[in-house]
Amino acid sequence: MAFSPQFLEELKQRFTLSDVVGRQVKLVLRGREHHGLCPFHNEKTPSFTVNDQKEFYHCFGCGAHGSVFDFVMNTQGLTFPETIEMLAAEAGMEVPKQSREQQEREKKRATLYEVMDAVSSWYQAQLIGQIGRSAFDYIKGRGLTDETLKRFGLGYAPNNRSALKEAMLARGIGEDQLIETGMLIKPDDGRPSYDRFRDRLMFPITDRKGQTIAFGGRALSKDAKAKYLNSPETTLFHKGATLYNWANARAASYDAGQVMVVEGYMDVIALDQFGVKYAVAPLGTALTEDQIGHLWHMADEPILSFDGDNAGVRAANRALERALPLLKPGKSLRFIMMPEGDDPDTLVQREGKQAIEGMIDKADPLVNMLWKALTGAASYDTPERRAGLEKTIFGKLSVIEDENVKKLYQSEYRNRIFKLFRGEQSGGSSRKGSYGKQGGAGMVRRKSGGRLATGLLASTSIGRSRGESAICERLERVMMLTLVNHPEILVKHEEHVATLRFTVPGLDAIRDALIEQVNDDVPLEREAVKTYLHERGLTNSLGTLTRDETLKDDWFAWPEAALADALTGFEHVYKRFQYVTAARDAYRQAEAEYAADMTEENHARFVAAQEAYRALEDKEVDKEGYRLESGRISFV
Repeated sequence: MAFSPQFLEELKQRFTLSDVVGRQVKLVLRGREHHGLCPFHNEKTPSFTVNDQKEFYHCFGCGAHGSVFDFVMNTQGLTFPETIEMLAAEAGMEVPKQSREQQEREKKRATLYEVMDAVSSWYQAQLIGQIGRSAFDYIKGRGLTDETLKRFGLGYAPNNRSALKEAMLARGIGEDQLIETGMLIKPDDGRPSYDRFRDRLMFPITDRKGQTIAFGGRALSKDAKAKYLNSPETTLFHKGATLYNWANARAASYDAGQVMVVEGYMDVIALDQFGVKYAVAPLGTALTEDQIGHLWHMADEPILSFDGDNAGVRAANRALERALPLLKPGKSLRFIMMPEGDDPDTLVQREGKQAIEGMIDKADPLVNMLWKALTGAASYDTPERRAGLEKTIFGKLSVIEDENVKKLYQSEYRNRIFKLFRGEQSGGSSRKGSYGKQGGAGMVRRKSGGRLATGLLASTSIGRSRGESAICERLERVMMLTLVNHPEILVKHEEHVATLRFTVPGLDAIRDALIEQVNDDVPLEREAVKTYLHERGLTNSLGTLTRDETLKDDWFAWPEAALADALTGFEHVYKRFQYVTAARDAYRQAEAEYAADMTEENHARFVAAQEAYRALEDKEVDKEGYRLESGRISFV
């Protein structure tokens, strides 16, 4: 649904941002801004600010930033249209009407929702009636309370080909509507339609708003061909884009900061009854890309639970395969393998909530699960097999679409491969072989003259990688953009700026012109500086810098920022730049020493320097309190 800019702006003006944020965050007014603990990450010292005048919030700890719309979306798990509708209703504003075609389509969907609600209510009534006694006894025998049955809307489909059909027709619901929602099956040969679900315990499936869109039915007869049967794809229901318990778990996942994926309806329901209310389940299939996307809206690292048997391991590996190309900064998966013979339902009923939470605390990250899957059954007792394993590993990593995540996985696995193959030197098993130091697996050997005979050093090196260049170049651009927009900073930091040496083309010339401007007593005012730079023939370089959209999140560098904020930001970036270049230089030195003399001692120094440099790309916070996160600059 499209909304006009005028409508959105008027709606935004109906709310004071600090009032909306204050419903969930305790705010304290300090000067012109409100401060509080960030709702998007755990912290003990407030780093979250709300500026009513500028109409945005910003967290210096995690980088969260946005308007009143963003805040409502991210704290309540709503889509943008849902957010607009909710806020408009609260403000007493009418949302602009859709086209006639859109209105007709939505009207039809609304009618089908009403049909599904009626069906669900009827199924629930059958469960608690005499006709559903066997189903009711079965579900009570599984340990579910009346409150749980009501919360999840469980029901019963009688063992009759037309019981639902007749009941709904009597309520004025059309046969065509029941067919369209998948509740009736219409044979192609012209025979009468009949109920899809018969003699089954019924589980309503809802969308993320809590509206019933489909059903899952568990057979109560041992002779049934399928133990579980789901509704077909319909106007309302798309199996691969839906999660069981989606609506209930959305709010709970935001409160808990996590979401757990289990395999079955009963797992979800039992966990909920015992207090683990953030569990969902796919609908009889492996996780789809859409479902993974939904999960990432609920938590950054959803927890996937699988049975501990071979079938569970295969299912976990399928989830790995599906998720791997989709990984992006801050978004991954964690895995739990249930004890043999247990599933979440049996475990929580026997040992309680604490047993599940204990497993969640120990959940394996995707990087470890993938490593186990790739190396667990591999043989690497010969050079050819080791080369084959490396090819398999890096071939698998090649599907990761995010270049930064892919690079970090490759670096991580190179180090693991080195340690794995190095273990063969003290081995002796039939699998790992027995190699002396002269030919140890994973060792980098040197030919005469110091030339490298194998490529391990080259493959693990990031000394002059694109990642290193990206870090330094971004810091350079941020510093110069800040100086161009806030040249008054030069009064305090002229000497520091004069010593900087840039790798980004054009920045050295801009820096030199700024220093000359100071020496020529040209006023340090933004427009005067830009005029001076244009006169020096630096129009193109200046335009490239000031139009760099990738720096938009570095708000302190732009003209709208207060000078005090710009100064603080520049000082943090400058210190970070010193820290990065020092780590880079230490890494390059260790790399050169290792290339010249590949001893164990030099390798240890090389790996330590590499890890120190990689930490800058792994969201590590330096001692100055400055963070470089996913290419964005923020403060802690």
